[in-house]
Amino acid sequence: MKGRIAALTLTLTLSVCAAAPLAAAAQAGAAAAPPSQAAVAPAAKVTPAAATAAAPAAKAASAKVDSQPAKVTPNRGITIGMFALIIAITMGVVVWAAKKTQTAADFYTAGGGITGLQNGWAIAGDYMSAASFLGMSGLISLYGIDGFMYAVGPMFSFIAILLVIAEPCRNAGKYTLGDILSFRSSPKVVRGVAALSTVTVSIFYLIAQMVGAGKLMQMLIGIPYRVSVIGVGALMVAYVVFGGMKATTWVQIIKASLLMGATTLLCILVAAKAGFNPVSFFTDIVNNPAIQDHVRLNVLKDAVPKAGMDYGQRFLEPGLFLKSPLDQISLGIAWALGAAGLPHILMRFFTVPSAKEARKSIIIALFLNSSFFFMISIIGFGAALYLTPQGILAVDKGGNMATLLLAQHMGGGAGSLGGDIFLAFICAVAFATILAVVSGLVLAASAAIAHDVYVNIIKDGKADQHLQVKVARITSLFVGTSAILMGLAAEKENVVALVALAFAVAASGNFPVVMLSLFWKKFNTAGIVSGLVVGTVTALALVMVSPVMTYPKKVAADAKKIVDTLEQKQATGVALADKELKTLEKSRVEYEKNKNGSSMVGLDKPIFPLKNPGIVSVPLGFLAAVFGCLLFRDRRAEDMFAEIDVRQNTGLGIAKASDH
Repeated sequence: MKGRIAALTLTLTLSVCAAAPLAAAAQAGAAAAPPSQAAVAPAAKVTPAAATAAAPAAKAASAKVDSQPAKVTPNRGITIGMFALIIAITMGVVVWAAKKTQTAADFYTAGGGITGLQNGWAIAGDYMSAASFLGMSGLISLYGIDGFMYAVGPMFSFIAILLVIAEPCRNAGKYTLGDILSFRSSPKVVRGVAALSTVTVSIFYLIAQMVGAGKLMQMLIGIPYRVSVIGVGALMVAYVVFGGMKATTWVQIIKASLLMGATTLLCILVAAKAGFNPVSFFTDIVNNPAIQDHVRLNVLKDAVPKAGMDYGQRFLEPGLFLKSPLDQISLGIAWALGAAGLPHILMRFFTVPSAKEARKSIIIALFLNSSFFFMISIIGFGAALYLTPQGILAVDKGGNMATLLLAQHMGGGAGSLGGDIFLAFICAVAFATILAVVSGLVLAASAAIAHDVYVNIIKDGKADQHLQVKVARITSLFVGTSAILMGLAAEKENVVALVALAFAVAASGNFPVVMLSLFWKKFNTAGIVSGLVVGTVTALALVMVSPVMTYPKKVAADAKKIVDTLEQKQATGVALADKELKTLEKSRVEYEKNKNGSSMVGLDKPIFPLKNPGIVSVPLGFLAAVFGCLLFRDRRAEDMFAEIDVRQNTGLGIAKASDH
């Protein structure tokens, strides 16, 4: 136990250390680059005179930006063909898996017959979402090193899982989070609260994926948002209802293989274009006039260049996106602990036949995820260099199309056969990514409802295998249908807030009670309930009043500034360009639409200053669990600790894997 606590401390230290450069940057302002960046050849400092001299280069860069496509335009025939191929392959897997899914163990955990290698690929497939594939590369392409901070987070989270909870969870549980927590507590109460927490995390994460899927399909191939959400939802339901965990596992393996292949190929093409020379690559980024112009005007809002400021080097320094050191530390805590509390990740430990295979699967997943996010970082910087931030922003303000644009560019450009094929392939991989992630989430939520609530609370554990599988399938259909309806209703919601909610709740509610339940002798029912409730409610409440939510009056205020600036320009007798006239009209509409609005909870501006609540909600979750336990002692829970301690370290009492 001491070794595991030390491992967790190391993980948290690493995540906070990742935030340290940001704190230094916030304190030092525009100070010189940190020593870790000394390998990058410094560019000349930008002074007003130098900026004037660089004007021709900036104009040339602007001309290059104008040559970029105004939107992602994949070849519809090739793209739909690749989508159809992926659907056909995965549906074939479902048909095969359906024949082998007979018992509750088959449905929830594939009978425990998944190997460590297969499970490692499946966990990687579960974790590498479309938000990672498209969103992180876009963040890096627009904000530089701050986006890289997001990319390295998964490495820390899987260290926590590997060293602290993978083996004990595999040995102590059966199908769900409720199985782990209810062993030495009041089972019905704990299962009910654990099921509620699992469904909360899964639904928020699921809605974010559904909204992302709808908007992605709408943007790429022109399929209406509603049709896209319903189509993705129907496939998701089919995978889970008919194939259970075995089908979901193989869909995730196929998706992870495609995603790693696509990412590796794109990363190699970017490296080849840079001559496989990292120093030259980052020197070109620092010296790129378009990147310097983007940092100065779009990020730092410096209308006139500041003397001594190297805007290209600033792109490789932290603080452009997450300006508060506390925000970075809070994000690090959520990254380090959030994945270890995600129900669909915890559920995967039960699919392997032994604790040894569970550890092996996490090692493989750690390697795959680390490789993937490292390559995503190269792709993001490559997009900034070869497409320019201005070109990416012209297509999508959030930068989410950066990977797709880069694939088209590296394949030969818009309209070329190579560009169309490579772009279609990347689009199909993104589609497969969404299908795999939502399937795992539906399975986790349906297992919590069917196994914990129906079988163990309503039926008191007295349900035969046929009934359990039937209820699990009906529940999966219900969860999938609910996800479709909520995805349709959440079309205009901020999906970043939904993902933040999922990780914050997992880190603040689920992780503390899992840790304490496995390793603290005095932990009991009161501690589990108080930890889950306080951690979950605190995380939910803080995110709802944080800056990640949409505040219409702030949107209106920003639009009003644009309107006033352009109207003042008109008042001086200057004729506005067509683009400026469109911007003026759009800003007027935005102002009228939002001037009297409020956030989802009725606020005009955020109350909580941080984008991620982890730095507050995680300690509160732990404290609530500890105090709840100490206030209501349970001698039975203490007496049973020896048994669960033996089980989690030896695997005694665990069912053997089914023969598949």
